[in-house]
Amino acid sequence: MTVPDTLPAPATPAGHLFCFGMGYTGRRLARRLISAGWTVSGTTRTPEKMAALEADGIRPVLFPADGPIADAGAALAGVSHVIGSIPPGDAGDPALVHHIDDLKAVSSLRWAAYLSTPAVYGDRGGALVDEDAEPAPGSPRGARRLAAEQAWVDVFRETDVAVGVFRLSGIYGPGRTVLDQVRAGKARIIDKPGQVFNRIHVDDIGSILLASMARPNPGRIYNVADLEAADPGDPVRFACALLGISPPTPIPFDSAELSPMAKSFYSECKRLVTTRLSEELGVTLSYPTYREGLRAIHEGRSI
Repeated sequence: MTVPDTLPAPATPAGHLFCFGMGYTGRRLARRLISAGWTVSGTTRTPEKMAALEADGIRPVLFPADGPIADAGAALAGVSHVIGSIPPGDAGDPALVHHIDDLKAVSSLRWAAYLSTPAVYGDRGGALVDEDAEPAPGSPRGARRLAAEQAWVDVFRETDVAVGVFRLSGIYGPGRTVLDQVRAGKARIIDKPGQVFNRIHVDDIGSILLASMARPNPGRIYNVADLEAADPGDPVRFACALLGISPPTPIPFDSAELSPMAKSFYSECKRLVTTRLSEELGVTLSYPTYREGLRAIHEGRSI
């Protein structure tokens, strides 16, 4: 598969990106960078996943859940850009817990990004929230993310490394959409009046990170979201319409069986303001709402 021609190419000279936690978002971004001549490395927790990363042209690095990277100095040698995306634990972000000194020692490093979550804002009752809003996490997950944000900024304070914080809303993309859930008969509509969520297409995340690389602003925070906070049932209904399937019957929130993680999502409601993306980074989203994103995936234009 190739990256669609409509996606922006990197505007910075080819470098070496290292991702702590080479997951879905990192691998999508890696495809674009590698096609532009970049070197990309990334960590995984298990040896079994290393071959899949290597097949994508990514240099795999084993980062066990219970300890540090075996030779972090060698793994980070020559790295120019780094992304932290591993969920923090009670002790903090594993990348910093184990490798803060290794990161500080990378003389070639010039840009860093920490991928966080809007959970740092807590519940805002559906109100608009921009990046100047005072964080007020209402969950342990949000509190850990806020602490990790601050830790990443502190690591590179008074250095030449420009670190940015990116608060990512609900990520979707090829292979990870409500379309797949509908096809599998697993899609549900949870009815909680007034509840809304922002979302973001995985390739728009990549475009935003590339724009930050080209226009670094040390310590800056960005809400990474689409332009429409929608009822959680709306994307399900839209996906069903695309597939010619009747939507599932809504389930009242109070009687829905939800995982602890899902309950934490539904316990908070906010509408993210994203004007910094366009005004500061010059980004125009390829998929400004779930409708454009789901339609492109359904038609095979987002591969």
